[in-house]
Amino acid sequence: MFGGEIYETIVWLISGGLLISGSIFAIIGGIGICRLPEFFSRMHGAGLTDTMGAGLILAGLMVQAGLSLVTFKLVIILFFVLVTSPSSCHALARSAIAHGLKPQLDVPNSDNQNSNQTSGGE
Repeated sequence: MFGGEIYETIVWLISGGLLISGSIFAIIGGIGICRLPEFFSRMHGAGLTDTMGAGLILAGLMVQAGLSLVTFKLVIILFFVLVTSPSSCHALARSAIAHGLKPQLDVPNSDNQNSNQTSGGE
């Protein structure tokens, strides 16, 4: 009887930790959509945190469900999330590039580099 209570406590702690960390990832992804400067960085940040947040939440639900048909269904959902989320981000990025949207690159100014090299300054 005492061993069953410890097992339940461990299951609740593990599943709670996974659910909370997945929720934090999802919240960070939502903040990233608002805070990041341009389309491609927003899509990248949201895609990564969305996949990780959903994966952790589903893993927490699997621990909570134990070995049952529900766990099998959650594994199938997790598989589809892990396949479709990165694929949809990739397709969206390809579509944006095909329609003329260019990513902003942080390229150092070449004029400043040339003037430093010709003047001998470091």
